[in-house]
Amino acid sequence: MKHDLIDALLALQGRREAEAFLADICTPREVRALSERWAVAQLLDAGELSYREIALRAPASTATVVRVARFLKEMPHKGYRRVLDRLRSAKR
Repeated sequence: MKHDLIDALLALQGRREAEAFLADICTPREVRALSERWAVAQLLDAGELSYREIALRAPASTATVVRVARFLKEMPHKGYRRVLDRLRSAKR
């Protein structure tokens, strides 16, 4: 099942298709939660703010900030790290 979802994500072509797919597959609350986590990851990666400041700016709970920080730094998946690095490289 998870592999089918991953295949569906990989089939998306562009921002418009991704937005439409997210609108169909997720509730507005789920999209907001994913967006918050991604904002937290970007702010953590910038390294300029405290966890509390990130929580206010994202906006997200401090628990979310801690959880994302743990995944960004310690977890073996390296999903956040990989995408952050790729986006940074694409901007150069």
